[in-house]
Amino acid sequence: MARQSTPEIQAPEWTFLSNHAHVLVCIAKNPDIRLSQVALAVGIQERTVHRIVHELSDAGYLKVRKSGRINTYQVNLEKPLRHPLESEHSIKAIVKPLLKQGRKS
Repeated sequence: MARQSTPEIQAPEWTFLSNHAHVLVCIAKNPDIRLSQVALAVGIQERTVHRIVHELSDAGYLKVRKSGRINTYQVNLEKPLRHPLESEHSIKAIVKPLLKQGRKS
């Protein structure tokens, strides 16, 4: 019997959101998520996720709370977008619509 192969799902060449936005959305959806899980969801290396979380934290978009070996994250949805074209809007304009319905932030 010949084994059927399943086609691989290929990621698009580009997306409308940056990796920073993808990481932020993952964390906003699940503040207790492990960064290894974020890396899998976004499709980037865990080391890159750590760098992005550090950058988001330094810029005030994200707070990291440590409880032993577990981190919990809090997204500051009121921070303005960084590019001058969008700076009159907060990141809430991007993140909120992407959160599952029923989630309160």
